[in-house]
Amino acid sequence: MFPGRVPTDRRAFLFAAGSTAGAAAAAVLGSTARAADQRAPPGAQYFEIPADPTKELGRAVAADGGYGSRSQFESEVRWRYPTPNEYTSWSMTPLDKMLGNLTASGLHFERHHGGIPTIDPLRHMLLVHGMVSTAKKFSMADIKRFPSVTRKYFIECSGNGLTEWNKPTLKTVQGTHGLLSTSEWTGVQFATIAREVGLDDGGTWVLAEGADAAVMTRSIPLEKMLKNGLLAYGQNGEAIRPEQGYPLRLILPGYEGNTHIKWLRRLEVSDKPFMTREETSKYTDLMANGKARQFTFEMEAKSVITFPSGEMKLPGPGFYDVTGLAWSGRGRVQSVEVSSDAGKTWYPAHMESIPEPICTVRFSFPWIWDGKPAVLQSRCTDETGYIQPTLAQLVAIRGANGPFGSIYHLNAIQSWAVAADGSVTNVHA
Repeated sequence: MFPGRVPTDRRAFLFAAGSTAGAAAAAVLGSTARAADQRAPPGAQYFEIPADPTKELGRAVAADGGYGSRSQFESEVRWRYPTPNEYTSWSMTPLDKMLGNLTASGLHFERHHGGIPTIDPLRHMLLVHGMVSTAKKFSMADIKRFPSVTRKYFIECSGNGLTEWNKPTLKTVQGTHGLLSTSEWTGVQFATIAREVGLDDGGTWVLAEGADAAVMTRSIPLEKMLKNGLLAYGQNGEAIRPEQGYPLRLILPGYEGNTHIKWLRRLEVSDKPFMTREETSKYTDLMANGKARQFTFEMEAKSVITFPSGEMKLPGPGFYDVTGLAWSGRGRVQSVEVSSDAGKTWYPAHMESIPEPICTVRFSFPWIWDGKPAVLQSRCTDETGYIQPTLAQLVAIRGANGPFGSIYHLNAIQSWAVAADGSVTNVHA
């Protein structure tokens, strides 16, 4: 549907029911409606709605206990992909509902391999060992004593869009692209910790290990860790949320999401990669010739239109401000183009802020829809000159292996078809 709000006010709901039939139906459902009135969306509290808020006092200061909640009229939530096991699963960010460039912490996408652990920061330790001069354990208090940095970075799961290789499958942009989120991260650079322990000659890889039930591990090039690896304990101005790795998470700007090890407890320096499960049987890219690429860390340039997008419906011909997000794991976004004729012609989009390295940027494009069928697309170019490819170009390289075709690193141009009645659907074009 066209973006709108379902009335949560009971009076508004009854008024919306309108007709006699609607009122009768509302009466039958009265008890259910009253019960529903008492419920608020996740992250919100329900309050009675005054007829005129200027005629009575509002709520007392700090009546919420000292930690705020969102409005009861805002109901956006993450959507869990229906895997059989809810502990080894993922949830997706509602990109079509996001405002600006950052993702609300409570809506940042999740990917878990063994559920979300509960970790006491007072007991949590980080061990740094292997090819180092002096192996050390760091408490959270130790880590927070080091100089910190704050950076905005996106994180994207390499499986973002995995259902879309062979045919359009999921209907909304939350389903096709919702394994993408952007936050402001605060923490200590790995280079600082490396100076503290001292690195032996010959070290080239680092094993990062999490403290979750899956004991998630990935091998990371030491060069990358020293360049901009971040041991983060802050997200968007507060402690990292438990589902994002509380109390400590590795941030590797531009790398695929599974390498950003959550609940980080161990870093081991070595002269070779460790060939763990997550880099042999998983997170490799099967190619058309049957061979697989390994250690394909960087997320390449990509963009998607979030409005209008799948399952929306435009009310009629006229002006629309097409908007979306663009990003690249290789650096800054240089430009974004938009097409309304399935890629036959392209026009430059306006970027709403100065692009930052390895950070999403919101773009917009003024479009006057004439009421005829159209196919909307966006195309990103990053500062290296890399241009977001078409799906056909990717499939020519990667093939159509496996149940979904390929699985990881789908950064193809996304197409949304706008029908004459204004309905918007996910298509391959």
